Amino acid sequence: MSGLTKAKQYDWKDSNLALFGSDTEKQVKKESAESEPAWKGIGQKPGLQIWRIVKFKVTSWPKEDYGKFYNGDSYIVLNTYKDDSSDELLYDVHFWIGKYSTQDEYGTAAYKTVELDTFLDDKPIQHREVQGFESDLFKSYFDTITILEGGAETGFNKVTPEKYTPRLFHFCGTRKNVEVKQVPRSASRLDSGDVFILDLGLTIYQWNGKGSNKDERINAMQYILKLKDERHGKARSEVLDDGLLSKDHEFYHALTEDDVPGEAENTKPKDLTVELFRLSDASGNLTFKVEKSGSVSTSDLDSKDVFIVDTKKAVYVWIGLETSVAERKNAMTYAHKYLQKTDHPLLSVTCLSEGKHDRQIRMALSA
Repeated sequence: MSGLTKAKQYDWKDSNLALFGSDTEKQVKKESAESEPAWKGIGQKPGLQIWRIVKFKVTSWPKEDYGKFYNGDSYIVLNTYKDDSSDELLYDVHFWIGKYSTQDEYGTAAYKTVELDTFLDDKPIQHREVQGFESDLFKSYFDTITILEGGAETGFNKVTPEKYTPRLFHFCGTRKNVEVKQVPRSASRLDSGDVFILDLGLTIYQWNGKGSNKDERINAMQYILKLKDERHGKARSEVLDDGLLSKDHEFYHALTEDDVPGEAENTKPKDLTVELFRLSDASGNLTFKVEKSGSVSTSDLDSKDVFIVDTKKAVYVWIGLETSVAERKNAMTYAHKYLQKTDHPLLSVTCLSEGKHDRQIRMALSA
């Protein structure tokens, strides 16, 4: 954490800064958001809506593919809902960053998320999600989350079953959340504690590891049913049991590719101490420094500044009612830059505003 205990300055000056946060600037942003075709008619009733970023454009993601994400892409996910005490529509908007998504793609996703927030009159809670480290809230939207290799252009629905590229999927988790991830088609990836599906297009094998649980097996069976439905009944499936299968079986012969070592990801922080940072321009320059370590409560927050809370499980950006234009504008950027310098950069980030999301910040700090 060295280097973060002292005030850290970034070049935040902007020629248009005087207008940022003004009624004029808000109106310009609102008009820009209203001209975005993807936002037409959204958020008018409870439900989930997903878009993918394609060449700086927001494109609708097919409903039948909800829960599937390509690791080379970035997405925007909007959840519209009502709580039990009111008929008012509420929103959570997430931008999801694939492991191999380009900076242009996730930069556009982040910008368009802010634009969507403006379109919905600043009601949504904004979240940053990173592949493999999604928040529990994000995971709750889907029965399973499937991570596919590449970009959406490689999707199965663009070729006939006979021309599918064989893929190996790894099922791991419990009833609450089973993650499905495409992995290299190598025998070394098989783990007796989990379930795997080998998809050959017209033939689909479910390999049940000896130590796999019933939730993984059930999810794999349901996944196969969806695949067969997508292929209009042309594909057949077979369940194989670990330890009872001959090494001469087609399943093993199809695992022909050499494994590709996964990138080491240092994501578990060595120090689990909760830390509170203050982003302030009270001195005339925008500074970012440690405010407190250890137990943090809402009484530590000041309406005049932005605070970033790192619980080491998630990061929360809290924007006070009396924050300056520069502080509000740079809040999420500083959170992102802060995480890049830590040993746990892949955490989810949630942006909460004072007066609108007080219950959420209390829950976050008490967790």
